[in-house]
Amino acid sequence: MSQMFIDLRSDTVTRPSDGMRAAMAAAPVGDDQYGEDPTVNRLQEIVADLLGKEAALLLPSGTMANQVALKLFTKPGEDVIVGKESHAVWHEAGASAANAGVQFTEVGEGGLFTAEDVRRAAKPRGHVIYPATTLVEVENTHNRGGGLIFAPGELDRIGAAAKELGLAAYLDGARLFNAAIACAESVKRLARPFDAVSIALSKGLGAPVGTMLAGTRRDMERAQRFRRMFGGAMRQAGILAAAGIYALENNVTRLAEDHANARLIATRLAACKGIEIDPERVPTNIIVFRLRPGTPAAHVVVERCKMQGVLLFAFSDSVIRAVTHLDVSREQCERAADVIAAAVAG
Repeated sequence: MSQMFIDLRSDTVTRPSDGMRAAMAAAPVGDDQYGEDPTVNRLQEIVADLLGKEAALLLPSGTMANQVALKLFTKPGEDVIVGKESHAVWHEAGASAANAGVQFTEVGEGGLFTAEDVRRAAKPRGHVIYPATTLVEVENTHNRGGGLIFAPGELDRIGAAAKELGLAAYLDGARLFNAAIACAESVKRLARPFDAVSIALSKGLGAPVGTMLAGTRRDMERAQRFRRMFGGAMRQAGILAAAGIYALENNVTRLAEDHANARLIATRLAACKGIEIDPERVPTNIIVFRLRPGTPAAHVVVERCKMQGVLLFAFSDSVIRAVTHLDVSREQCERAADVIAAAVAG
């Protein structure tokens, strides 16, 4: 599908480059479940250092990383503070209720929130009625918010508020490198206020599989057991780890190109009468736009675009997402913007 279309459904649709495939083929491997895969061990050391944490663990997916984090920091019946429309609430098939037995309290607007939001929403331990709040989870960048990023200073304040309230702090940083590029900070700086952090290798970085979870050595030892419980223990996973190492060495700084392409599409769509979008609120590689009243439904626009060779993702009857990535060029993004505008205009 991706080879036939300009595929903007997600940055997960990328395919390994020739260089990445060569690195995968050449990777020395062992049994990761026994800690004996040298390429996995190297990737985990690289990521722990990048994020400023003691240790890191390779998991198959971002959803599993988020679920493992909940097992690390919560117990059934507890409460987790998240931003509105977070991945944990909308895109994990109810896993947090099924696996960890937690409930969510959504705060803030558009996916972003503040330390004061955390303080207002936190519920005390030991209350006869309220579920105790034990974790605050930040999604940076925020997917359904259109790739919005948290200001580094606000992350510091959220981390400080969590510590003050006796809460753990977890960063769902699936697209953390996008956030770092957009705000000209290191991922280590953005990860600093959190007890644990995840980063996806299979989104903007272009690897075929994998998410890393990083934190204290003790927490990562516990996380390894939870990974096993969720069926995520792997064997000769160095083949996948090699793709992750290649991605980190070759595909980070180029994320700025994806951001520029997303802004290009957003600027073009903002000129369309039937589309509501503010290009200034497209800081990274995700474009979320709303169809104004009187325009076709989102599924109609998506189908029209598909017929013209452009793939999009409908969030609702009136909201559509497009995501730029390393497998779409600037010229393709220009064409995609024209196709979307024409599809909305009818």
